[in-house]
Amino acid sequence: MSSILTRTRGATADDLPTGAGRGPRESIFSRSAAMLVMVIATLYFLVPIWWLLIASSKDRGQLLTTPALWFADWNLFANIADLSAYGGGVYWRWLLNSLLYAGVGAAVATVLAGMCGYALAKYNFRGREAFFNTVLGGVLVPATALALPLFLLFSQVNLTNTYWAVLLPSIVSPFGVYLSRIYAAASVPDELIEASRLDGAGEVRTFFTVSIRLMAPAMVTVFLFQFVAIWNNFFLPLIMLRDEALFPVTYGLYTWNTQLNQIPELRTYVLVGALLSIIPLIVAFLLLQRFWRTGLGSGSVK
Repeated sequence: MSSILTRTRGATADDLPTGAGRGPRESIFSRSAAMLVMVIATLYFLVPIWWLLIASSKDRGQLLTTPALWFADWNLFANIADLSAYGGGVYWRWLLNSLLYAGVGAAVATVLAGMCGYALAKYNFRGREAFFNTVLGGVLVPATALALPLFLLFSQVNLTNTYWAVLLPSIVSPFGVYLSRIYAAASVPDELIEASRLDGAGEVRTFFTVSIRLMAPAMVTVFLFQFVAIWNNFFLPLIMLRDEALFPVTYGLYTWNTQLNQIPELRTYVLVGALLSIIPLIVAFLLLQRFWRTGLGSGSVK
């Protein structure tokens, strides 16, 4: 017996039968196919950004006479300076407007969606499922279909061509309500809510001090989705706004792009402006992605 135990302890991986202690192995073909798909998807998303960086660093004469995906003379900072000077710096006004619309709109929409989803998940009241089904119906309605009715409503109260014309529609997020309800039902224990009530906390205080922390990954997801949706919104500002000072950056660059035949130098400004306009989206994602990692880690331990 002792000799058998000795031989067993001294056995190495090479002495074990083929396949023993090992999980199923993927074929080289499947791994290569998966890697190829990921490489193609990566190139699909990154090549346009790379081209935009290259094009923004060239002057107007080099834009069409040099390789599209490689540098010529580095004029990016000079182009940014020219962009800042054009029109009295109106581009930076547009960028600030977009930050206002997207930042404030996404923040308010996230809080409202979180509270609504939490209430639908944790409170029993008559008509709850009917209300939730209505919200789901709102997810299926495209935003462009609502633009004209919104314009007619805002024109009745003289709010067109104001900041409110873009901000108020942006604080509604049916998808955020749906996601918040699903996540609140799964991540916020009823026992924790009862314990908070026994400690004397009201419902609002319980939500903002206890529940919202457990719902952080969902709230961050709602915020980013809403932030990107508002930032890229084009049709609503198109029909709501007439004053150039109120334009978001997307609509402002579009107006420049329509004038390229009359003012050719605007082509470079549009490219540089488009490059600068994606920086806030990248920064927002990089700053908030840690909440996703934290939420996924917490969920794996529970």
